[in-house]
Order: sequence, then structure tokens, then C-alpha cells
Amino acid sequence: MVRIRVLVVDDHRIFAESLAAALAAEPDVEVSAAGSGPAALRSLERAAAEGRRFDVLLVDADLGGNVQGIRPAVSVPDGGEEGLVDGISLVAGVRTGQPAVRIVVLAEKDDPRRAALALQAGASGWVAKDCSLSRLLTVIRGVLRDETHLPPALLTGVLRELTAARKHRTESERLVESLTPREREVLRCMVAGLGRKAVAERLFLSPHTVRTHMQNVLGKLGVHSTLAAVALARRAGVGPVDLAGDVVERGGQLA
Repeated sequence: MVRIRVLVVDDHRIFAESLAAALAAEPDVEVSAAGSGPAALRSLERAAAEGRRFDVLLVDADLGGNVQGIRPAVSVPDGGEEGLVDGISLVAGVRTGQPAVRIVVLAEKDDPRRAALALQAGASGWVAKDCSLSRLLTVIRGVLRDETHLPPALLTGVLRELTAARKHRTESERLVESLTPREREVLRCMVAGLGRKAVAERLFLSPHTVRTHMQNVLGKLGVHSTLAAVALARRAGVGPVDLAGDVVERGGQLA
């Protein structure tokens, strides 16, 4: 019998343990539970290292708090146990680091906007926490067949949100395209969370020049803060600079 390995991620201990126990009663389901985003990430890393990857994550939509961003690889954010990873960020990080894992978000109430965000982050399903066990099992087995599961009442709202998000993305892409190659590199450094001094060292520029580039980026994007610029960049599909590699070579054509 092929067993489905499920990881329940919920900081409500009683709910997580009850759900895990109910699922474990199924002969083809093997369940573990994690009480926080960082704990879930550690469980995923440990399972992958042991060759026992999880098949499905059940993630609380209201999990924990938020962090500025989680690393593309599945790893515990800086700060260890103190770090908080919210449900949507956890979905995005897991899907980037372990794309074979299917993720279902468990929610206490229907929310078209958050459901759309979850789907955009890579979730395969959004179900109510109070749904029946048989319904949840249907969703779990369905997402493993690459199905997407949403409550029928949410479909119209989610489609509306996704259409609006696409419109915003198109506008964001147009604004990003107005940047020079150097300004795009600076923007990618901003997305990675680098400050002005770190950007200057990385691009072999003076802090004053970096400051000018950052001001130009904000102006062209029509925003007034680094956080707003990073949010717009992410909508446009701009990822962070690779901190493990070199952005440019000294004397390169982007200098």
C-alpha cells in the first residue's frame, strides 16, 4: 500500500493534534504535526535528508506572524524558533524549495482575496477547518492528482481577485521595464533586503551613486518607500538577487 505522508502545520495545538489523530486512523495516511512555520521547515528539511519527503502539507491560513521574506530554499529563517512564518509565506517558500509537495490551506472562514493569494503562492487547495474528514481526504488525494480544490462559493470571488492581480502585475511589469539595467539590478538587491551600503559593495558603486539609483527606482515605479518598491517588484515577477553568486563583474557592461 502506498502511504500518503502528511504534515499538519497549525499553531493551535489541540486542533493540530486532533486533526493528525483523525488522519492517522486512515490506513494509507502517515501524519506528523508542526506548531509553527520554522518547525514545519525543519521537518521538511529533515524528511528530505532522510529520503522520506512529505507529500502534502495542511497549513493553517492564520499561522503565526509574518517575516520580510523567506529564503527560496526550504530553511529556517534567521532567528530560529523566534522567527515567524505566516501561512501564505510558508506556502511560497515550500513550493519554491520542494515543488513536489502539494499544499492545502485550512481556513476558519472563506476569504476570496486570501484564497487567491494562497493559489498564487502555490497552494493546491483551500478548505474550511470545519469540513468533514471525508471531504478533507478527498482534497488530499485530489491535489496529489494535480487537482485544485476550492469551495464552490469562493470560485467567483477568487477568479475576480486573480483577474485583478493579473491587471496589477501587467502594470507593474510595465513600470519595471522602464528601469535601466543597472536600476533593475539595484531593485533586485532591494528585493533581497540589502541596504544601501551592501548594495554599494556588491555592485562596486559609491553609496551616493546607489542612493541616486534607489531614488530613480522609486520615482520611476511611482512609489515612496523601499517596501512599496519591493512589493511592486514581486508583483512584476522580479526576484531577489542571488546572494550566493556575483551580480556583476567589476568593469562589466552594467557598471
